[in-house]
Amino acid sequence: MNTSYLADNAKARDRLVTALSKLTDDDMSRSIGHGWTVTATLAHLAFWDRKRLGELEEWEQSGVRSVQVPHYGDQLNDTMLPQWLKMLPSEVRREVVAAAEALDHKIQVYPADLAEAIVAQRPRSLIRAIHRNEHLDEIESALASS
Repeated sequence: MNTSYLADNAKARDRLVTALSKLTDDDMSRSIGHGWTVTATLAHLAFWDRKRLGELEEWEQSGVRSVQVPHYGDQLNDTMLPQWLKMLPSEVRREVVAAAEALDHKIQVYPADLAEAIVAQRPRSLIRAIHRNEHLDEIESALASS
């Protein structure tokens, strides 16, 4: 099984840590559009990494038969956005890194047969670099244009 996503996840996590080291509190409050701020976007990343961690733990216990779940991401994002907007930058900085580290560690030690089934059905559950890089690109673009 190709596990290059492990290195991609680590690289995206390192990119996240580097970006956080450069962000001021003013940067964290900047809009990235559509009612989202940098803080809310980073809280969103932390939330989804924690959500994926919970799913992996559940699938590990139940034995992955099917990892198909209904798509409810937009609804969850809309529901959580007001809370994410209220979070303190310091809190978000800690949580987004802690969530990424916890999930990446779980993915690194995850049983290969289960990982293979998940990547085949829901690749973004394990290939977290995709989601992280999308939002880091958004943040960098918003900060560059302001």
